[in-house]
Amino acid sequence: MGALYGLIGKSLKHSFSKTYFDKKFSDLNLPAYRYENFELQKIEDFTALVQNNTSLRGINVTYPYKEDILPLLDGLSDEAKTIGAVNCIKIQNGKSLGYNTDVYGFSQSIKPFLDLNHERALILGTGGASKAVAFALKKIGVDVLFVSSSASKKMEPILLYEEVNELVMRSHKLIVNCTPLGMYPDVDSFPPIPYQHVSPEHLAFDLVYNPEVTVFLKKAAEHGASVVNGLSMLKHQAEKSWELWNSN
Repeated sequence: MGALYGLIGKSLKHSFSKTYFDKKFSDLNLPAYRYENFELQKIEDFTALVQNNTSLRGINVTYPYKEDILPLLDGLSDEAKTIGAVNCIKIQNGKSLGYNTDVYGFSQSIKPFLDLNHERALILGTGGASKAVAFALKKIGVDVLFVSSSASKKMEPILLYEEVNELVMRSHKLIVNCTPLGMYPDVDSFPPIPYQHVSPEHLAFDLVYNPEVTVFLKKAAEHGASVVNGLSMLKHQAEKSWELWNSN
């Protein structure tokens, strides 16, 4: 029996998820399974998407809908409720259930790179992805400080980009970009932090994976930092999504 899965977001030109799952279905010899990109101009279109596709079994959620999707779901996992963001939806018996597999994906992909220098983290951005990253880091005892272009977000503690100085940079040796800055096709953009204060003790992690090396990672690497892109995180969270979609 066929089944449909997919990804929702506003613009999905950057995404490798469809390629990833197309290969997975081929490897598992599931010719009747499909994974599609669903670009939604507004999150309210989600309801019609589910109603019009009765074979839909699972959805991944990307920028900018990881928080906006919450009120439209029939239920949330405890973790997703605590985080306040969803990137994975299971459709079962006509009900939509929200999960967060970003936490697992991020935790698995950053684990090999963390050391004692990384007890404090700067999280660039305040969207749904940053909430999952903060949750994962706090769970292992890392203090987090959010950086935003606007102070309107009710997240604590938070700094504006112009407030990130040498002292902040030197005391936060882990920097995680949770913004879409630098993502294809906008490959020349990057978070405005003082890169001259990055050192070989720093670890720069970019959730963006397309392109493979963003300007953020390039600038950090030029000052000796270790750098990691988001491709491993994508794969880990995709596998966790697949596991959830196939669980009872």
